[in-house]
Amino acid sequence: MKIDIQKILEGEEKIVIRYKEPNPSVDKIIGILRNEGNKLWGKIDDKNICIIINEILYLESVDDKVFAYTKDKVLRIDGTLNSFMTEVSDESFFRCSKSMVINVNRLTSLKSLSSNRIDATMESGEHVIISRRYASEFRRLLKGDN
Repeated sequence: MKIDIQKILEGEEKIVIRYKEPNPSVDKIIGILRNEGNKLWGKIDDKNICIIINEILYLESVDDKVFAYTKDKVLRIDGTLNSFMTEVSDESFFRCSKSMVINVNRLTSLKSLSSNRIDATMESGEHVIISRRYASEFRRLLKGDN
């Protein structure tokens, strides 16, 4: 993708996007320009779908693919869990294991498990395990010590 950036001294500012076929990169750029920073683009089958980030219950990495789960949708999103955490920078999202990120605001209950793990129940009723590697940080987050 070629990027042409020009500084002007007078006249109206204008942004032009040229593309052959819609794709996730173009959709993301358009979303940013429309101030849709709180939205996330993903795919269901071969269709591009936009969701509000706060609707996400959790994200999971499976076979080097990242999926975002809402109450009623599963979207395949581009990038990695690390890139999601960096780009979103929303304190509602917490890395709970090597392959999963949860939306803390979408939890309904927590239960301590053996080996210092935590069973987190999401609004959908699904159970997500917070691994012992991340459990102590999660407890600090809940106490407000972060």
